[in-house]
Amino acid sequence: MNKTQPNILFFLPDQHRADWLGDNPDLPLRTPNVDKLISRGMKFTHAFTPSPLCSPARACLATGRDYERCGVVDNGQNTPLSLPTYYQHLRNAGYAVATVGKLDLHKADFDWGLDGSHCLTEYGFTSGIDNEGKMDAISSYKNNGRSPRGPYMEFLKKANWVENHVRMYEENAGDCNFACVSDLPESAYCDNWVANNGIQCLKEFEKDKPWHLVVNFVGPHGPFDITESMNEKWSGVRMPPPVDNEQSDPEKVENRRRNYAAMIENIDSLMGKMIEEVKIRGELDNTILVFSSDHGEMLGDHNRWGKMTWHSPSSKIPLVVTGPGVQTGVSSKALISLHDLAATFLDMAGAQPLSDSDAMSFNRVLSGESMDHRGHVKCSLNEWKMIFDGRYKYVLTDHKPSLLFDLEKDPNERVNLCQKYPEVRRTLEEKLLQDLEIQ
Repeated sequence: MNKTQPNILFFLPDQHRADWLGDNPDLPLRTPNVDKLISRGMKFTHAFTPSPLCSPARACLATGRDYERCGVVDNGQNTPLSLPTYYQHLRNAGYAVATVGKLDLHKADFDWGLDGSHCLTEYGFTSGIDNEGKMDAISSYKNNGRSPRGPYMEFLKKANWVENHVRMYEENAGDCNFACVSDLPESAYCDNWVANNGIQCLKEFEKDKPWHLVVNFVGPHGPFDITESMNEKWSGVRMPPPVDNEQSDPEKVENRRRNYAAMIENIDSLMGKMIEEVKIRGELDNTILVFSSDHGEMLGDHNRWGKMTWHSPSSKIPLVVTGPGVQTGVSSKALISLHDLAATFLDMAGAQPLSDSDAMSFNRVLSGESMDHRGHVKCSLNEWKMIFDGRYKYVLTDHKPSLLFDLEKDPNERVNLCQKYPEVRRTLEEKLLQDLEIQ
């Protein structure tokens, strides 16, 4: 073992928007463990996903490639096995490389293996359990003659909870954003089950070998289903309304946002338990802790739910890093893309960098050697492409007028400045198109 190689514990919840953390004074959120990471490390306020959809975002992260080059256009494709992953490179550098939760690198298969091992070795993992996401669990079960295709539904089936869980989703068919209280016991709630799998992985890592564990929580992705105890903790808590929301049922909107907050608190608590396990192992001083997300969630802003849009609640992500060599108590405006973590982890590990990669290590920012990283970040999906330079966001959309926003003065993206600032629009469009031509 190379004693300079840090362990890496990477928390990657699904669809956690950047501003929904406990340090936001405008929201009644409870994230004490993330708050501790922020105080002991660095928070990046200008981090974005390369694509605001599960499979493309995670393909970009795994391969260190931009959306246009990751081989995944939407959730209908698998991350190509022909592309090298940072997981493989960490494994080649001597790491134990594990994953638990919703990995989404082969989402299109609708088959995770009942033990969650399908394709893990090929993508670069040495151990782990890759499980279904919320809606995929239900769809794969029903499309397979009410028989599990993945480890979570297999777990529920063996415990005689599967049909009740499926029935809850069937009662809300056609609504991917319903809010409800699940009748599952605490131990069977998916994020709790994922965390228990992660703790087991930590227990099984060899003490004389560096390790990397990515924990892919299924929450706070909708539907917004929570346990009874989570519901009790949040009963009666009032949530601020969404931005520019005209939907007809404000109570339904608030219930969704309240349950989203409850899922965030639950994930934070589970993170604390896993960090405590690292402490029990005596490895906390040599472990990099990272908290981020694959993309955000609109939560009713501009009458939208979910992701898949260039709006900041969808395209922006939380990013907190702490551990050996990382500055403490620093908030950074450096422009970071999610897939830069691939290059950063390999840099930390002294591993071979990914070939033909678009990712850039930001270790010099973490150490304090530099305050800047990228000159701009991009985010793309199908018919639109976005570029952000730290102040101005430009959106180029097929068959629609382009958009320009000043996020310093207009954080809610209400005023299109294309006509007012044509030079800014032209400069950003040229940079965006130049990047695409290079690829």
